[in-house]
Amino acid sequence: MDGTMTVVIAPGSPLALDLLGPLDAPLLANALAMAAPCGPTLRRHTATHHTLQLTCRPGERPAGRPGLAGRLADLLTDPAAADGRPGWWSGVLAALPQQPLPDREEHPAGAAAGLPASARQREVLLDAMTAAPGAQLHLGQLHLRWYGPLDRTRFDAAWQAVCDREVVLRAAFAPGPGRGGSGPVVTVYERAQVPVRHDPYEPADGASGGAAAWAAVLRAERAQPFDLGRPGPLRVRRVDGEPGANGPDARIVLTYHQALLDAPSALLLLRSFLRAYASDGRSAGGERRPSLPDHLRWLAARDPDPAREFWDGAAPPAGARTLPAAPEPGPHTAPVPAAAPGEDHGGYGHAVERLNPTEALRLRGWAGSCGVAESTALHAAWALQLHRAASLGPAADPSLAVAFGVGVSGRGIALEGADRLPGPLANPLPLSVDVDPAAPLARLLTDLRDRALGLAAYEWISAGQIGERTGGERTGGERTGGEGSGRGQAGEDGPGPSGRPPLTESLITFDRVAIRPAAGGVGDPLDGELAEADVRVGPPESVEAYTGLPFALTARHDRAGGLVLTADSDRTRLADADAARILAQTALLLRELPEADLHRATVADALALLDGLPLPRALDGPYGAAPRLVTLRAAAYPGAGTVLLVPPPDAPTDCYAALARAHRGLQALVTLDAPADATACLEALRPVLAAGEPLLLGCFSGGGALAYEVAERIGAHGWRAPLVSIGGTADGGPASARDLSRALWAATRQES
Repeated sequence: MDGTMTVVIAPGSPLALDLLGPLDAPLLANALAMAAPCGPTLRRHTATHHTLQLTCRPGERPAGRPGLAGRLADLLTDPAAADGRPGWWSGVLAALPQQPLPDREEHPAGAAAGLPASARQREVLLDAMTAAPGAQLHLGQLHLRWYGPLDRTRFDAAWQAVCDREVVLRAAFAPGPGRGGSGPVVTVYERAQVPVRHDPYEPADGASGGAAAWAAVLRAERAQPFDLGRPGPLRVRRVDGEPGANGPDARIVLTYHQALLDAPSALLLLRSFLRAYASDGRSAGGERRPSLPDHLRWLAARDPDPAREFWDGAAPPAGARTLPAAPEPGPHTAPVPAAAPGEDHGGYGHAVERLNPTEALRLRGWAGSCGVAESTALHAAWALQLHRAASLGPAADPSLAVAFGVGVSGRGIALEGADRLPGPLANPLPLSVDVDPAAPLARLLTDLRDRALGLAAYEWISAGQIGERTGGERTGGERTGGEGSGRGQAGEDGPGPSGRPPLTESLITFDRVAIRPAAGGVGDPLDGELAEADVRVGPPESVEAYTGLPFALTARHDRAGGLVLTADSDRTRLADADAARILAQTALLLRELPEADLHRATVADALALLDGLPLPRALDGPYGAAPRLVTLRAAAYPGAGTVLLVPPPDAPTDCYAALARAHRGLQALVTLDAPADATACLEALRPVLAAGEPLLLGCFSGGGALAYEVAERIGAHGWRAPLVSIGGTADGGPASARDLSRALWAATRQES
């Protein structure tokens, strides 16, 4: 072994760095100065192998975190970083405790053995993992008003009673068994708590201050991430309102993560809480059955072959139109406009349209006359806009396929009690149809109805599993190379999964959740139980989760019988004005289509309703421009694992070519075809993570901070955080290749 140090990092807590090579005291002293205020512990194994552990006391965070361990490794593997002041560091090293290191916990204390996460759950976790910093995807909300006195102790006890009864509220994700982790598993704790926050009333400025202040509360709650490695996919916040003539009131918001809950689940849990509050904070009955583990076992027992046969014919064809806007040439990232007061910040626009009760009733009657539901009429309006956006291009085919995602409840499955099961059952699935202007409009409606009925038989199949069958990347809200699709790597022949266009770019959900938390509606006994405590609650309102798609539309009926359309749009693809235009034209079609004579009207007649209206514009998606994986050397056999070689900043693109020749490991060696940040690295790694393959991260000195950030984000979303190996420099020379190869071998031995 030569005199160069290499480092292997085992992510987690406490931080542990294996130092391989002769200990360079000046470099180590500099690293310890950077790590303050963490307490360092150094263990000597041999003269050329030490382990440095950094432990922070509660409430202390070392300067520069996250990514501290990666920066320390970059410093320790860079000889030029030595301070050079002779002797000053000797006292620092002498003071280091030389103690054995405690064992690292593989599974959280108090958690039962886990069940493999469902395909849908893995896709939600991958979405959250690969989202841009600050974008909290898949966080939904339910909020309502509370009228009457509120006993805080009773309130908290009622939520604890619900948590004790509902398995899903005690669930969390942990790495699965095996060297590669095999993906996340769902573990259930014996005891957990629902986080409940109480805020006092604060007077607002201005006539609209109350609404603006509440919108700020909703935004603040959605901006807070969930720690998915700890139980509790739901948190509650109560804000006192201004005392009124009918007594004090409050507002309550439930924020939940879609990896473990969906909107119907939140409503079920809210109802359980209200019943427990009415019973003086006690919940009737034991654990709910069926529960989340029952659903996971049911999914694991499904025969996938019939579903595969169905989706082979039902998945969107290549070239289907996926966004109702004309492509706008230009950069792949649009400027995010400033949000108006009360609007959502963070890259998503929000728009609302409403059909009044008379218009909504007329739409429902017109759809019924053709034997379809009003949700099918909404699908038809969307298909018409998709066709229009494509048919206005040069040499466009008058008859073409369009595709979009539709939200299904997932509760129509053959599992007894699924309709009352809190869990992540809601599922976005792709729906495609051929739109022919010469065809009768009634045929378009019945085609859409029949296709929706067909996919309802397989609503438990995930979007990623469908993408696996079709080679697509993203369906109904998911960005994936397909579950079990292998590494999805790209060689010199073309792009990998991140270079393919998506199967769908919009999601349409017709929300049929009851507008009252009491499922029985008028006369529900729960209303009487609450009245005995002098309490009344208003109808709950939903705030849709961001999906990461360019456009997501939700339709629901309000208390007056109107039909409310809400849209969330990604501002990097659609400007707010264009998204609002799309929604307004959807509402126009829903108002005007009932005037059509279904016995004589054609699709062309319906398309004529949009004549003269401006065509929305959208920026092209960055599907071919995103950094992609390049295979430097294939794995020796399937399942051997993958080593991602993270390019250090400013390094030449071929810096790892010498390593591919020098390293003799069994894993596939892959890198990226361009410099990338952590988000781009994770996006490229999605197929590897989806397949649950063994993964190792490696890099030359200078790339450690980035590689460690990638490892931390993987570990924070249920996968086993991969080891990170750092050694050599990005000069691409034989000595650097040998140093990094030595670090990779050390990590491989440690991993096994």
